[in-house]
Amino acid sequence: MNGVTLVLRALHHGEEHLAGELTTVAERHRAEHEVRHVANDLARWSRTHVRRLADAGHAHGVDLGGPSGDDAPAGVLSALGGKAAEAVVHRPEPGLLLLRDLRGLHLDAAGNSLYWEMLAQAAQAARDEKLLALASACHPETLRQMRWTNTMIKNLSPQVLTSL
Repeated sequence: MNGVTLVLRALHHGEEHLAGELTTVAERHRAEHEVRHVANDLARWSRTHVRRLADAGHAHGVDLGGPSGDDAPAGVLSALGGKAAEAVVHRPEPGLLLLRDLRGLHLDAAGNSLYWEMLAQAAQAARDEKLLALASACHPETLRQMRWTNTMIKNLSPQVLTSL
């Protein structure tokens, strides 16, 4: 197994994980309309990354498997998330929970960003134009995911942390 294979596998797993976490956070904080809508949009980006990475893996002889099914988990998460969102409304610290969730999303996206950078560097070294194009197309979206979480944390932290 070569280094590119390792990065493809790690990135595929990381993007699958981030898509799931974004969907979970969107459902958990469904009362926060911006969080729900933006997190769902960002989850779609990660699911697209997963599909594109699976295709790239296939071209490199690596079976990354397909995405873990866009419709089934979303339906299950939606049902469970509705109950979780109801529970959060009755908890005294939903702002703290949201900050914790945003922090986790930010760290997950940051990890993926590093893998995208590693993939781009390996693609340049190997003169693999297709992998470089993939990284060049997807990495900016991952950076956007990080910017959104960072902005949300900056905006929410003062209000949430000083109201305790």
